[in-house]
Amino acid sequence: MKRRLFLVSLIVAITPIRAEDPKPTAEFVLSLVRRSYALQDHKMTGRLRDDATGREEPLELTLSSTVMRFLFRNSPPEIVHLDLTTSPATLWQVKSGGSSQVPLKNAADPVRGMDFNYEDLSLRFIYWKNVKMLDAEARITAARIKCWLIRVTAPDQNGPYYTVDLWVHKDSGGVAKMEAYDTRSKMVKRFEVRKMQKKVDGATVLKEMVIESLNQLSGDVKGRTYMTMDAPAKH
Repeated sequence: MKRRLFLVSLIVAITPIRAEDPKPTAEFVLSLVRRSYALQDHKMTGRLRDDATGREEPLELTLSSTVMRFLFRNSPPEIVHLDLTTSPATLWQVKSGGSSQVPLKNAADPVRGMDFNYEDLSLRFIYWKNVKMLDAEARITAARIKCWLIRVTAPDQNGPYYTVDLWVHKDSGGVAKMEAYDTRSKMVKRFEVRKMQKKVDGATVLKEMVIESLNQLSGDVKGRTYMTMDAPAKH
């Protein structure tokens, strides 16, 4: 069975939807996204690059059925890991002072000064209960993939996002694009997979993803970060 990319370079392997199957509900599509986390097992290296300054942050990404871990070795070193054994998944941060859970009040804080935050890493929005289908035949032209487009709405107004639109890859159940909005329906964040690459075993994984934060008043891009992953090592 083919395995393909899931958002932040996650590998997924799920049962594909056949053409003769009934049209899936928004709840079912969101469940595919959550299920994809349980089928991960790989490690890759790469970097984050700030578009404005050119500053880079090397990273090591480890994925398994229980954890997604980002290791940043530059000073100050930091590990951010998502515990997938809890529901919803729990985000932890490890620094020189020890390990602590990332509180909701820090969800909007940038990770390593880049344009994605702890909310993006925790992916709380894939556990929100209020979900609806926006387009069962959506496409992402740049990546040439067919998607379902669903919208999830937060149960409260405590986090940085209130509604999040997700383009879910039909072949894998992975999220290929995301747009997040505040309580005034102003877009504040978006990211999209731009390039893919093949692993030795035939799986397709992330090569490049762009993350953009937007000005809530003008809608202009105020920051852009690229996540680029190295070619998978041969074993």
